Amino acid sequence: MLGMQHMLKTRAKYHLGQVLRHRKHPFRGVVFDVDAMFSNTDEWYENIPEDSRPNKDQPFYHLLAENDQSYYVAYVSEQNLMPDETGEPVEHPDLAEMFGAFEDGRYPLQFQLN
Repeated sequence: MLGMQHMLKTRAKYHLGQVLRHRKHPFRGVVFDVDAMFSNTDEWYENIPEDSRPNKDQPFYHLLAENDQSYYVAYVSEQNLMPDETGEPVEHPDLAEMFGAFEDGRYPLQFQLN
């Protein structure tokens, strides 16, 4: 398990609480989990048009995402993400459960004691 954590730290370009935007699609979101490499279903992967399917051997990010129409959870390869430079907060309703208040362009992780 430690090995995985270490690998994530060295390989993943983006971090939890960071606001990112998609390179091709008009949405942005906050990272709440990172997979060192693809770990979604084959069905999910097959649904991506072949010419835009990302390499599975790269970090994939779980985002609390928003676009003009809705809020949702997105699963995106590192190659398709870039930092969001707007400095604007994300309005996703689930953010408050996982993160503290937006500051300095990112969300600090919220550690809740039970």
